[in-house]
Amino acid sequence: MTEMLRSGAVAERVGVNMQTLRYYERRGLLARPIRSSGGHRLYDESAVATLRIIKAAQRLGFTLDEVAELLDTGRHGHPTPDLQARAVAKIAEIDQKLAALHTIREGLEQIVTARCDSLTGCTCADCPIPYADLARSEEAPR
Repeated sequence: MTEMLRSGAVAERVGVNMQTLRYYERRGLLARPIRSSGGHRLYDESAVATLRIIKAAQRLGFTLDEVAELLDTGRHGHPTPDLQARAVAKIAEIDQKLAALHTIREGLEQIVTARCDSLTGCTCADCPIPYADLARSEEAPR
């Protein structure tokens, strides 16, 4: 007979809290556990494995909705044909985020290099902050 684990033990093994277990049950990501005679939720090792898969997929950038769809397909004993397409789409999404972060980093480097000291009233010689001049003109009396 397989060892049955209570909620706290499962949560500890996977690194989630017990509310997460209940939430995943409600969402259908995790099968409802059996109950002990005292009413405690009891999980087997497959629940631990499923939770680890969920957490790994989330670390790869998949949303819980996407994880649910992927798990549902897999539970029916079918391969997940769109996993490859979804992974390619995630890579494209990450590339977009990296490009945006690179642009932000360049802007911050310009601010540091120019020694900017204010968003609205910067005293540096060649301020790279957009709209700094506009902010100054808005403050001027009309």
